[in-house]
Amino acid sequence: MFKDFFEYLDAIIERDPATKSRLEVILCYPCVHSILLHRIAHFFYKRKFIVIARIISQLSRFLTGIEIHPGAKIGKRFFIDHGMGVVIGETTEIGDDVTIYQEVTLGGTGKDTGKRHPTIGNNVVIAAGAKVLGPFKVGDDSKIGSGSVVLSEVPPNCTVVGVPGKIVIKDNVKIKDSKKHGADLDQVRLPDPIAKELECLRKRVVKLEEKLIYKDEQL
Repeated sequence: MFKDFFEYLDAIIERDPATKSRLEVILCYPCVHSILLHRIAHFFYKRKFIVIARIISQLSRFLTGIEIHPGAKIGKRFFIDHGMGVVIGETTEIGDDVTIYQEVTLGGTGKDTGKRHPTIGNNVVIAAGAKVLGPFKVGDDSKIGSGSVVLSEVPPNCTVVGVPGKIVIKDNVKIKDSKKHGADLDQVRLPDPIAKELECLRKRVVKLEEKLIYKDEQL
């Protein structure tokens, strides 16, 4: 148990360059506090002590600003950077080595019963403000860009940006060193499908203008 905990701390240090020590992570990172409290709440939730589980989760929300329903299933080395405003729904399932940022929502789309929240694969990065809504899977090694709204399944090794979210990269890039529990945390150099479409329209307008000028000269 302690080995897993120290491994978790080291994974956070690896992903966050602002971190200098395990002690700093334990004392100053709300992610660690919220995950520890969630493990306790989930223990009671599985044993049908629902009210106790919800009280613990609400206490965690009050202390950390991170809301995780006690029914959510969370894998190893789950890192929430900053964390304020994060919401994770009841039937959410999160794999290993997942990284998410502030104001991310892993939620549902209505009042459906049963499985209604997303399943997040291993080594997924979900950037700040992204919303993943619905009972589908985000595949392993995928990345969701900042502010994106994802409403349908994402295959493995993809990058999704936009509202609604669109797949802009699918190149089967793998994590180079699986032993490091690493992740590609670049949230800046992502393709912009809207800018690409606008550039195509601009080029088309230029060509049409050239044709019109040529016709005027002919007349």
